[in-house]
Amino acid sequence: MSRGGHAKNQDKRSKNGSGKVPEMKGAGGNGAGGNGGSGSGAKRWRLSPADAHEWVSFDDPTEARTWRFDVTFLLSHWECIYGKGCQGVLTAPAPELAQGCCSYGAHMTGDEDIARVKAAAKTLTDDQWQFAEQGRRGGVARRGTAGVTVTRLVEDACIFLNRPGFPGGPGCALHRAALERGEKPMDLKPDVCWQLPLRREDTVHPDASVTSVVGEWDRVHWGHGGEEFAWWCTEAPEAFRGGTPVWRQMKDELCAMVGPAVFALLAPYLEVREASGTMLPHPAVRQRG
Repeated sequence: MSRGGHAKNQDKRSKNGSGKVPEMKGAGGNGAGGNGGSGSGAKRWRLSPADAHEWVSFDDPTEARTWRFDVTFLLSHWECIYGKGCQGVLTAPAPELAQGCCSYGAHMTGDEDIARVKAAAKTLTDDQWQFAEQGRRGGVARRGTAGVTVTRLVEDACIFLNRPGFPGGPGCALHRAALERGEKPMDLKPDVCWQLPLRREDTVHPDASVTSVVGEWDRVHWGHGGEEFAWWCTEAPEAFRGGTPVWRQMKDELCAMVGPAVFALLAPYLEVREASGTMLPHPAVRQRG
């Protein structure tokens, strides 16, 4: 099963230049107003389609590119609940395995991604990495279907995933090492791992212009196998109880995905939407209500 899900033309980290604030164009959901508040606003969003999202788009001031962002997800209070209710991505709930979304290995986005992860693996200690011996002996990556490089599986999950019973506890060895060193996990982990549950997809048009869409990683982005998951976090109400909106808690990841200049254009819009008090609630939250 593919964990990649990236569009063929996706950039790993954007290096867009700066420019003046472009005109914002609200779209989707119930328009830029969101209608996620109380009173008449709440009534309006309850009449919207069950899976409605609010989107905003604007043109890149430095190139022929249009950016489109999922405002509903970015303003939501989703948070990773690994070890705090995550059911995993198998065909039946399996929280006791503590595999999270690491059951199938991480699909690498390119040579730079592969080189960074291999280099990071060489720095891990035995105390940080349960399968250090297997990784050093047989490598950390394999060639998967369609020639895509994937992290190796050991005992039915990613080679970097420490399991319950390991002295250091379960979880990603790369993530643990980064935190212990005071580094950012995204500097060690595969691209797909630090981006989740965000996803960027680039579409190149016949005139060479590009539309870049940044939104949540849905079940469908896993490929056909995603339909078999018993649980997925961006559909689970229990994962939307965080204290900070996604766009704030994942600022570093967003900046890496779209570039600091584009993030600087997006952030003021999201701040205004937050202050409006009428955001369109995420579908998972609306279902709970």
